[in-house]
Amino acid sequence: MSNKKSGLGRGLSALLDSNKTITPDSSALGSDANPVAGSIGDIPVSAIEANPFQPRDQFDQQALEELSESIKSLGLIQPVTVRKLGYGKYQLISGERRFRASQLAGLKNIPAYIRIANDQQMLEMALVENIQRENLDPIEIAISYQRLIEECKLTQDEMADRVGKQRSTIANYLRLLKLPEQVQIALKKGTLNMGQARTIINIENKETQFKVFEEIVKGNLSVREVESLVKDIQQKSGKVKKKKEITPQAFTIQKISNDLTGRFGSRIEIKQQKNGKGKLSIPFNSDADLERIYNLLK
Repeated sequence: MSNKKSGLGRGLSALLDSNKTITPDSSALGSDANPVAGSIGDIPVSAIEANPFQPRDQFDQQALEELSESIKSLGLIQPVTVRKLGYGKYQLISGERRFRASQLAGLKNIPAYIRIANDQQMLEMALVENIQRENLDPIEIAISYQRLIEECKLTQDEMADRVGKQRSTIANYLRLLKLPEQVQIALKKGTLNMGQARTIINIENKETQFKVFEEIVKGNLSVREVESLVKDIQQKSGKVKKKKEITPQAFTIQKISNDLTGRFGSRIEIKQQKNGKGKLSIPFNSDADLERIYNLLK
């Protein structure tokens, strides 16, 4: 997929059905105001409920506390994004880490983009925003891709447009979900890296996959060493085809083909059956080229 526009710089605005530039609604600011959809406003933390579609199930507590201290000193710089449920009620679309840290910091009000979104849009926006984060492990990303396919009915090509990734990258992440559970846990914890895991996937047998995983952990194998190990396993099981030996007859046919190609100036193809019969093909590009070849044959 060439010349793909990156989705990383566009953020959530690329997913919304509005081309308007969001500007603060001065009438919506303030703790007593009720911000309208399409505006930025300070809204009570107590009026925001968590996102039921949040794909992340774990947040680093120490990182939350550090962000909380920063918010206490500087305030919340980047607004969260919410959808309006009803008068004075909101549901988080994105920014759950900032929202939780703001709660820890004891903030009463936080700045938020106010949006209107249905459940399908909520799920898609939450998943895409999650994928664009830099601190996700490969399995979290893979699960988010899988949910976009299954629950949002997106194809891999449509997903590539949403997140600004190559389709092959998405396919590689989805393949990780076929690995044994223990291997997936290792990926989440960082015991195994993406390159090592992608090599293990090439093994069809689950038990063998796990044995290779144990060898990686035990020997602290590099990706290149894992590739060599997997190749050896596949060769022993007959999964890797050995190169065909060139027979004297095949060598002779190839030599004749090359000699005739040089003589006629066209790629000569010779096909021979086991019984000795065969066919010789001389391609031509035009009437003049055909006449040229005919004169050479006379």
